[in-house]
Amino acid sequence: MAGQWQELGTPGGVEAYVHLPAGEVRGAVVVCSELYGVNAYLRGVCAELAERGYAAVAPDFYWRTARRTELGYEAEEREAGLVLMKALDRDELVSDAAEALARARELAGGGGVAFLGTSMGGHIAVRAATELRFELAVVFYPGWLLNSGFPLVGPVPPLETAERIAANGVHLLGFCGELDHILPPEEWQEAERRLTAAGVGHELITYPGARHGFAADRPADHDAGATADAWRRVHEALTRHL
Repeated sequence: MAGQWQELGTPGGVEAYVHLPAGEVRGAVVVCSELYGVNAYLRGVCAELAERGYAAVAPDFYWRTARRTELGYEAEEREAGLVLMKALDRDELVSDAAEALARARELAGGGGVAFLGTSMGGHIAVRAATELRFELAVVFYPGWLLNSGFPLVGPVPPLETAERIAANGVHLLGFCGELDHILPPEEWQEAERRLTAAGVGHELITYPGARHGFAADRPADHDAGATADAWRRVHEALTRHL
């Protein structure tokens, strides 16, 4: 089945790109984008999840500023994405995530729901886990877990309240590259410590030699070996938790 855009709640409010399985539904995944929006890469992720039996719901978090944004990877498009990202508000993101979760529950066929995000989307997935109840958060190189500075983070970074993730029953699976310039090793190690101390069920994986964006379709960053291993672990986790 082809994906399509759908309104999630109030008419004129947040939309999501929704891709449904052709056969039996095994659960649902809320797919949270990088700063490039719901672009061809993200829609491809939705299609692959649907092929494996998961309803994929990719919210347009930029809808208040620019609807259905899909950016490429040239310098000027990245700058446009940064402008849009800096306009995001933490509480509005949580509200949009809650609407996406509600739709995902409707589509899950009795299965569970995961949030899956890359970079900015990984941050959103962790933030959602501090506020909402779902089964699994899968995060690729998430930013700003322990430091603020953007309105989307707010004054309290998500892992400052990691105990809320445990209370919401969310298992967290995370991936980071050894050479990530946004999420350095010491911050990833501190994230491990915070999650452990808070009693969050989790597994954090580091890939030697991999960079930020290693799973994306940008040749300069892509690491085929790390990507293949990460997605193997993702599919195992979806089967286990959903």
